[in-house]
Order: sequence, then structure tokens, then C-alpha cells
Amino acid sequence: MSDINRVRNFAIIAHIDHGKSTIADRMIQICGGLSAREMKEQVLDSMDIERERGITIKAQTVKLNYKSKDGNKYILNIIDTPGHVDFSYEVSRSLLACEGSVLIVDSSQGVEAQTLANVYQALDSNHHIIPVLNKIDLPASDTEKVKKQIEDVIGIDTSKAISCSGKTGEGIEEILESIVKDLPSPKGDQSSKLKSLLVDSWYDSYLGVVILVRILDGKIKKGMKVKLMSTNQDYQIEKVGIFTPKAKDVEELNAGEIGFIITGIKSLSETKVGDTICDPTDPLEKPLSGFKPSKPVVFCGLFPVDSSEYQKLKDGLAKLKLNDSSFSFEPESSSALGLGFRCGFLGLLHLEIITQRLEREFDINLITTTPGVVYKLNKINGDTEDLQNPTTMPDPSQIKFIEEPWIKATIITPDEYLGSIIKICQDKRGIQKDLSYSGNRAVLVYELPLNEVVFDFMIG
Repeated sequence: MSDINRVRNFAIIAHIDHGKSTIADRMIQICGGLSAREMKEQVLDSMDIERERGITIKAQTVKLNYKSKDGNKYILNIIDTPGHVDFSYEVSRSLLACEGSVLIVDSSQGVEAQTLANVYQALDSNHHIIPVLNKIDLPASDTEKVKKQIEDVIGIDTSKAISCSGKTGEGIEEILESIVKDLPSPKGDQSSKLKSLLVDSWYDSYLGVVILVRILDGKIKKGMKVKLMSTNQDYQIEKVGIFTPKAKDVEELNAGEIGFIITGIKSLSETKVGDTICDPTDPLEKPLSGFKPSKPVVFCGLFPVDSSEYQKLKDGLAKLKLNDSSFSFEPESSSALGLGFRCGFLGLLHLEIITQRLEREFDINLITTTPGVVYKLNKINGDTEDLQNPTTMPDPSQIKFIEEPWIKATIITPDEYLGSIIKICQDKRGIQKDLSYSGNRAVLVYELPLNEVVFDFMIG
């Protein structure tokens, strides 16, 4: 049984391509999570697309043993989160499982849009944040300027900010020391009734659904029964384990720990992210609060170039859905394109990744229709319905009014592009809410119709 005061659960957050996964690699090396032979670059990015594009799509977790400079032994549970806005649902669920965050900012590029979004999510989760300036080995690195930017734009004290290089390994020991000294240990009572958060789940072709859990109170043991509160179903635990980052079986997970359980569930739809797991013999009165399931916001049609590949496309979508419950699909037919599917995605990058995986993993040639959003029709008789496709628009005499989705966009840009960006926002029916400056960068806040951003938001 581990001492809960020696456990640290933290997320690594940053803008896309600021070096999260590389710093996680160095931490794994220093803590001996993998041997030199097993080590590879971006070890937590398991998909080919993640490694090719240098982005993290799935949140990954790893448990490491760290011996600090004062001789104490600690357990570090790292969650390496995605940096792109489309996968912010991954970030939100990861942050709920942690007490602190390591904020990584590229010292040659400074604060960028997703840096802000992820920091605000971490602050909403009451996280202690350790600022880290990465890529100090680059000639363009300017740590003092970036520190000032972090203080001006985000409002975090950078007097204890750590300068490091994920590439050379410089400063990684200092980050680990700061994690064990500055981040709080998890709170939890191992003797209380079981209270656990379902952080993530994915499908394994041999084991069925693997569930990543954070134990808040109590313990989970192999052989015990658990209840998923959203579905009110009971399951028996067949396997309990941790990632080191290799999967390793353990007898039990105690309060404050993060690990995985396998219960023989075969369908990912039964494991809703953010669900509460409890003991059916001593259930909780109410589930954990404050979690919303992810909803697709961008929709488009996917059609096979060759109509004989329709079944292949259907099977491919079903298999991808096993591993990614955040996108949806339903059959659709078009007089021009034939049979296909109307699919919902979290954003344009999510759409691109799903279509790439279909083409690559299932060898299907696809036609993708122009992305769009869902409008809400309010009818004169008081009914409301979602409109995804203009062909299903009812008679205008039945419609009272139509609502469309809007977003609040924060745009961070060098001064010289400000005029062009304001012009495009105005042309796209945007409403300016705020404009501030940090050094030679402008921070612009606009409210914009989502359809204008999805369809054609670029300076031409």
C-alpha cells in the first residue's frame, strides 16, 4: 500500500507542438520507466498519425517511481494531454484526475492560443501550476520575454519558472523536484466507501474495453464488483493494472492512484467518460458532479468513391467508433454521391484524422462533403428540431426562428497581422469583445458564427 502523501498526480498541458510528449519521454527515462532499448521518441504517442504529425490525440497516462534529491521516494502519475482545441474534452477529463499541472511554453514562440485555453481549464479545476519554458537550446529562445508574456497574458507568477530543453534533457530534474515539492498530494481515504472517476476508456481487441480510473476514496481490487452509476450496471473486475508506460497488473488500486480496470465490457458506449464508479454493496448517494459528455459540433458527409466499398466504410466507422466515442455517424443517401454516412466531429482536425485513418487503415477512397454545423429550428407550433442538412428544411411558413451556434474565439497575433484579422472577423459577422496587447502581440477576443469558422476562415 502506497503512502498517499508520496503520490503526485499531474497533467502536462501546452499548445500544440510545444514539447509535451518529448518532456514526458525525458521524465520516463530519468525515472527508469523504460530501458534504453525500449525507448523511442514520443513514446506516449501510440498512433502513427500522432507520431507523423507531432501531435497528441489521445490522453496517455504513466506511473513512475521517482527518488528525490533528499532521498524520499515518490509515485508520479503523469497524464500527457492533447494540445489541439478539438481534443479539449480529453484535457478536461484528464485535469479532473489530477491536483496539479505542468504548463509548458515554447521559449522561442511564447504564449499561444491553446496555452490559454488549457491553463484556464486547469485553473477551473483549482490546479497548482508549474510554468516551464521549453526549447531553451534553440537560438530564437527568449526566456525573459516569454516569462513576462505569461505574467501579462495568463497572470501566473513566473519567478519560479523552470527553463528546460526536452531535446537535450537540461532542466528535467528541476521539473521533477518542483513536482514533488510544490504540487499537493491527493486527498482521499482508503478506508471509506469506493468513489472513483472514469477518466477514459478504449477498446482492446483481446481484452474488451479498458477503463482508466482515478480512485478518489476507497480501493479497487481484482475480483470485486463495481457499479457504473450512469448506466446503473454492475460488473466484476477481471484485471487491475497500471501503465509504467507498459501495462502491468497489480492486485489493487488505492485512494489517490490512477490505473486501469478490465471488467469484460465489450461496448465502449457503456463506459461514459466522467462517470462515477462505486461499490454496489455500499453505493454512493450521488455521482461526482460537473462533467459533461463531449458533443460533436462539426458535421460532414463521408461517401465511398466506389459504391461497392459502402460496407467496408460502414465496418471501418464502427471499428473507429470502438476507440473514439466522441464522433457519431448515421446513414445518409445523396442523389449525386450515392450511399454514405453523415458524421459528427469535435472539430476540423478531428474530421481530418478520422478520414485519414479510414483511408489508411481500411483502404477506402473517400469523398468528403463541405463541413457544416447544426442549426436549431424553432417552429410556430412550439417544437424544436436540429437541422444538419438543408435538404431536410421544412416549409418556411412553419418556422418561427432559426438559431445557429456561435463561439467565443481568442486570437493571439503579431501586431502586423491585426488589421487583416479584424477585417476577416468583421466580414464573417464577428462581434469584437476585447483587444489587449502583450509586447508585440495582440490578444483579440471575438464572438463568431461557428459555421463561418468551419467553412472558410482564412485570409485570402
